[in-house]
Amino acid sequence: MRSQHDEGALLSLERLVSIMKRLRDPVSGCEWDSVQTFATIAPYTIEEAYEVADAIAREDMDALADELGDLQLQVVFHSRMAEEAGKFTLDDVLNRICDKMERRHPHIFGNAKDGGHHLWEIIKAEERAANPDKSALAGVALALPALERAAKLQRRAARTGFDWPDASGARAKVYEELDELERETEHQPMFEEMGDLLFAVVNLARKLDIEPEAALRAANYKFERRFREIERAPGFSDMSLDEMEDLWTSAKKSQAASIA
Repeated sequence: MRSQHDEGALLSLERLVSIMKRLRDPVSGCEWDSVQTFATIAPYTIEEAYEVADAIAREDMDALADELGDLQLQVVFHSRMAEEAGKFTLDDVLNRICDKMERRHPHIFGNAKDGGHHLWEIIKAEERAANPDKSALAGVALALPALERAAKLQRRAARTGFDWPDASGARAKVYEELDELERETEHQPMFEEMGDLLFAVVNLARKLDIEPEAALRAANYKFERRFREIERAPGFSDMSLDEMEDLWTSAKKSQAASIA
């Protein structure tokens, strides 16, 4: 039995679908929306996902409601374009994710007595086995942010046994890659060694059970907050680096004290 909230959500989704259909009308629709393609909309889809993550990081629930709506719009937008091309519909999209969720939770929706995340991974592995690409790395999206993709590639490889037994091996690899970077003097070799170093740092983060993308996002936020504080100091742009460093240290201490 559906609740009033369920009915309301369905009506809201139908309303959004109707709005997008009208916007995409080649004659009377919006001059911008009606000419978009999957390729031109894809960057907006990625951007909206990041804005959802940003609202969560800021614990801004009002913004999160807005951003989730924007992200939902992306699903409806892509689905509408696909329907126009005769490829699939929004119903197909929703049914596929419903089927997938039920298939991967047989202990909830089926007869399996055992469950949990390990069962989810087993089922995903079985699904990947049906893929012509038999590599353990198959299906890791190229469009993922580089840090996130590196971590996912490493997790996939680790399932085959290709992994350090603990964090010490990953830590040593970071120092090894840093040494190799410092020995290079030409740009292209330095570029490659920097990539290896970043990949090694991601591996260390994984072994420490730290999500590298989230950790770097937090570091970006911390840097921005501190820099905004010190740049308000009178005459900041004319200060020496040592003076700026003193301000930075003070800002670091004051922000640490406020957290404590």
